[in-house]
Amino acid sequence: MNLKELTKENHMNAERQAFVKQLMGGEIDPKLYARYLYNQFPAYEILEIFADQHKLLDDIPNIKRRNAILSDFVDLWGNDEPPKVCPSTEKYLLHLKSIMDDPNKIMAHIYVRHMGDLSGGQMISKRIPGEGRYYKFDCDVNEYKDKIRAKCNDDMAEEAKICFDYATELFKEMMQYVEQ
Repeated sequence: MNLKELTKENHMNAERQAFVKQLMGGEIDPKLYARYLYNQFPAYEILEIFADQHKLLDDIPNIKRRNAILSDFVDLWGNDEPPKVCPSTEKYLLHLKSIMDDPNKIMAHIYVRHMGDLSGGQMISKRIPGEGRYYKFDCDVNEYKDKIRAKCNDDMAEEAKICFDYATELFKEMMQYVEQ
């Protein structure tokens, strides 16, 4: 088995969510997408800070997404008062803080999030409003995927599943903001 196979069910469950269909549909409302970005930003910010503390991304310099996510949010949201962070994001941040001293667990989250951005994110980037900096990389995407894979092992599967489950919860919560 490998990490991809061990987490396949959780990954597929996340991809089945209605919000993902919104993302992939090519007609997502800019404010809805901005709200999603607003929830992604603190997750990536804290994850990347913890990754820096463990030097997990030192050899992958352009992988960090937090600044790109924030730029995309600001462009799309404008000067309106920022939205509230979803409950699943708040819980996810608490979870990340609880594992901050474990580089393998932090790497499992890097695997799910950043590998997803390098993979499915490349399809999403063609369908979202705005500049889409979140999914643009100044690198060879396949090289970065290989570098992430090289830092992962099967023992990270349970933590990677947790990351997928938090993503699934956020996708579900985002649907309350979809205009019917």
